[in-house]
Amino acid sequence: MPHMTTEDVHEYINGICFKTGPPGKVGAETEWLVTDPERPTEPVTIDRLAELVEACGAPPAGSRITFEPGGQIELSSPALPGLTQAHEALAVDLRHIEKTLADAGLYLAETALDPVRPPERQLRSPRYTAMERFFDRHRHASGRTMMCSSASIQVCLDNGADAADLRGRWRFLHRLGPVLVAAFANSAVWRGRPTGWKSSRWAIWAATDATRTRPVLEPGTVTDPATAWAEYALGARVMALPEIPGGGGAWTADPGITLADWVDGRGPRPVTPADLEFHLSTLFPPIRPRGWWELRMIDTVPLRWWPVPVALAAALTEDSRARAVAEEATERLCRGAAPTPTLWLRSARLGPGDAEIFACARTCFDAAIEALPRMGAAALAALVDEYAGHYVRRGLCPADTALQVPAPRPADSTATARERLAHRGGSS
Repeated sequence: MPHMTTEDVHEYINGICFKTGPPGKVGAETEWLVTDPERPTEPVTIDRLAELVEACGAPPAGSRITFEPGGQIELSSPALPGLTQAHEALAVDLRHIEKTLADAGLYLAETALDPVRPPERQLRSPRYTAMERFFDRHRHASGRTMMCSSASIQVCLDNGADAADLRGRWRFLHRLGPVLVAAFANSAVWRGRPTGWKSSRWAIWAATDATRTRPVLEPGTVTDPATAWAEYALGARVMALPEIPGGGGAWTADPGITLADWVDGRGPRPVTPADLEFHLSTLFPPIRPRGWWELRMIDTVPLRWWPVPVALAAALTEDSRARAVAEEATERLCRGAAPTPTLWLRSARLGPGDAEIFACARTCFDAAIEALPRMGAAALAALVDEYAGHYVRRGLCPADTALQVPAPRPADSTATARERLAHRGGSS
């Protein structure tokens, strides 16, 4: 089999990860920690969950059910034309699973990070065994927690109509990312104590091997999406190397090389397209290109609110008027550049309590609420507006409810931000 070159890597990524075409499809993946109130400190086993899932039959709307290493259950909707269809399908399937679990005395936890149980890996596949060894060898203690104790909502959106639209979405979604982290932060408690972060899940991901978790687009990095993703992949450490391309045979965890090293001939065998595909699946930036945009920065929120991040991201991306408003607001937040690492961390630590993020989030939510009826999603507009009134317009996120703190004003010196907050009833 021919040895892949650096040029082959670029060509593969450009052809597979950056397809363009008529946009409009929406998908979502929701991850949930599962708890047993009778045994709150014990894991719910995957064997038990799998038996329940099998007994209740396939999800009626076609969502795919999988399990994460710690026993988190994941429902992935089909990619469907339009936000409304995607929402309706996943809502039906979530109710199906929620009832099945409730009948067995189990519940979907309404947090993005297990607040009590220590990480315990249940899946024993070579992939996850290698992943755990990789993190352990690099002393990324957060790696096990990320694998086994965290849960997120991932929104999947089309790349764009053409190359120009693709590049615009790439820039916009990166700028929107910190707003999504802040507005839906829901992981303030870990190991039974407050952490000081609104999204501890984000902080844990950020502390786990930056070669595979940092944002692809940062100030000073390559702006062309395909080039940036190829260079990111080439610079990332190889997590595991299967003896046989595609995953067969024995696995070598953490072979001590980057993908660029392997392509240059410093691995035990040539790189194949199957190896590259596996390597890309072990990279976890907040926006991952997969032939569509996979937004990975959003905490799992309380069950009633899960459609809100999906609706917000879809409306701001797909509706041209809403996107123009959000692009202006996020460009102002990011000072006309890509978001800095500091901005990402501010969003995770402070949530909408940061005044600049608060102002941007307010603008983005208002634009989405106005856009959703134009998209045939008036019911979702009402839910997004309710969420905004409950949290965002008050400078809050779900993490604040978990901590049972009073509604604060965003911490900032700008009178304009304070006035906007008071005008919308921020002190109520």
